[in-house]
Amino acid sequence: MSKTKKKKKVSIVPIGTGIMVFIAAFIGGAVSKFAFTPSWSENYSIKWSDELGVLHTDLPYGEGEAHKFDLYLPKDDTRESYGLVVYLHAGGFTSGDKKDDKEMLSWLCSKGYVACGINYTLRTETNNASVLTQSNEIKAAIPKVIEAAEQEGYRIDKLAMAGGSAGHALALIYTYRDADECSVPVAFTFGAVGPSCFYTEDWDNYGLDRNTEESYLAAAALFSAMLGEELTADEIKNGTYIERMKPISAAAWVTPSSAPTVIAYGRYDRVQPYKASLRLRTALEANGVDYKYFEFSHSGHGLQNDSAVQKLWMEAIEEYLDKYMPVPPAIF
Repeated sequence: MSKTKKKKKVSIVPIGTGIMVFIAAFIGGAVSKFAFTPSWSENYSIKWSDELGVLHTDLPYGEGEAHKFDLYLPKDDTRESYGLVVYLHAGGFTSGDKKDDKEMLSWLCSKGYVACGINYTLRTETNNASVLTQSNEIKAAIPKVIEAAEQEGYRIDKLAMAGGSAGHALALIYTYRDADECSVPVAFTFGAVGPSCFYTEDWDNYGLDRNTEESYLAAAALFSAMLGEELTADEIKNGTYIERMKPISAAAWVTPSSAPTVIAYGRYDRVQPYKASLRLRTALEANGVDYKYFEFSHSGHGLQNDSAVQKLWMEAIEEYLDKYMPVPPAIF
């Protein structure tokens, strides 16, 4: 599809449903796990069994239909404290479920972590769910998750936030924006292909970089739906939209005290623009955060064409987990 056609498609979408352009691409390319299964990937994907521990499903954290989480408790319940790893599902903010990442969560539990998948209210054509409301739901869920683990005898002393695609965006927002309000330190974050900032010049794959009245309207439509608040074409034109988008722009919240980070992005991502990921990398570098950034130089949003890099990325995740959330040997 030509750039002209992409621009036209974005610009004609009304503000109330502007996110659906973004969503259509996400659903076509979003993944939260491997697009294929090389032999080494079996080390990071485990089928759940009672030998691993205890699984509690659909625990509530609020009144909404989607306000549920699954809690994976490791078999070893003898330690004084445990690290909690939250992994948030992909799906373009409109689809997906915590059960989609059961094998990843089972792997984390097998390593000795309390693991958790959290659902959040998905965007539909008839509700006003947005990235902002979803991020606030995750913020509300974390204390309930910690409380539930501790009621089962697993005292939480550290937290890692993670996710894929849309879930990665929400994990980054919590890590950089909300960590100071968490009752335990946020020690680490990892994930892939989550949008972390919103500058029109970066979002050229949607034609938002053209500095025309049509592109200003298109940007206002898309960004309004993601923020859940109405932006105008004038705000896009004069640049005031940047501050308005800060609540869902994870990169804008990075500070020298931000958690160590391992992230992966595709060089040819046509969903989450690659240029936006470079802003996150720059923010981490400028603030002296311990991070590793993996560029999948032959891949799009699915990270499907760089198996060797994918292996290095997963090894780095395990390395950082061991470094920042070490698990003591089991006592039986």
